[in-house]
Amino acid sequence: MAKYILSVDGGGIRGIIPAMILAEIEKRAKKPISQIFDLVAGTSTGGIVVAGLCKKDRRGNPQYSANDLVELYKEDGPHIFKSSFFRRKILSWFSGTQYPYENIEFILEKYFGDDILKNTLNNVLIPSYDIHNNCPFFFKSWKEDRNFIKLKDALRATTAAPTYFEPKHLNVKQEKRVLVDGGVFAHNPAACAYANSKQLFPNAQIVLLSIGTGRLSNPIKHEELGKIGWVKTLLNVMFASSLDVVNYQLDKIMDDRYIRIQSQLTIASTEMDNVTSRNIKSLQLEANAAIEDNQEVIDGFVKYQAR
Repeated sequence: MAKYILSVDGGGIRGIIPAMILAEIEKRAKKPISQIFDLVAGTSTGGIVVAGLCKKDRRGNPQYSANDLVELYKEDGPHIFKSSFFRRKILSWFSGTQYPYENIEFILEKYFGDDILKNTLNNVLIPSYDIHNNCPFFFKSWKEDRNFIKLKDALRATTAAPTYFEPKHLNVKQEKRVLVDGGVFAHNPAACAYANSKQLFPNAQIVLLSIGTGRLSNPIKHEELGKIGWVKTLLNVMFASSLDVVNYQLDKIMDDRYIRIQSQLTIASTEMDNVTSRNIKSLQLEANAAIEDNQEVIDGFVKYQAR
């Protein structure tokens, strides 16, 4: 019997792209994402997407649809990346971050409240990195020592991208953790999801759908970058290169049971914090183009899963 795994990349405001693709899958499958997949994994903004789709309402049903999360990015994305010019240009030199963490915490509180990881509708995996203990840290809804952690705290940790937000300080079983964006080692968490699926479902055939947030089409003009520009560019390069490695590995291991939907950004910005209304509209156009270009892939997955 097959088990279905969903993995969603990081990418800041570009999370609107996988949210729209998943909305299309919900539409075609005529059921919520939480009923389609047996394990969902998401890094950074991808964590927000998968956690949102697996959050229960008071009746035990999905509280949010993928379309609801599209609205989250459109309406609340600009607030998450809201900062004064003085903070971005001056204070960031001292604090190391461009945006106050209170902004994203406000949005996470708004959508997730005090709900805990254990209460999600199915298995949820959210990667982060512990810079205090120098090791990866995984939030797992099925792991007893971590499943009472609040969703908003797990998401605050996985979205703490270096230079963007301060790390999340969290005590887990009386052990100090200082957590940053899981994208520093698993921007595409598909390999992490696959490894955990083999433990959770050791005798099952694994089918893994991995959705990206778009990537740069044009070469980087390194000669035009200043010191700050290099920091952000290298972070983006590190994130992008990890995508290629994971795709190569899983394509070789899983063959056609690894399904990847990723688009080259042609009109939208690759910047994780470009929340202008123009760019958000461009990201929506990029998502629609990705859906159009992957019609057969999406239909094939929905039909395969429905068997």
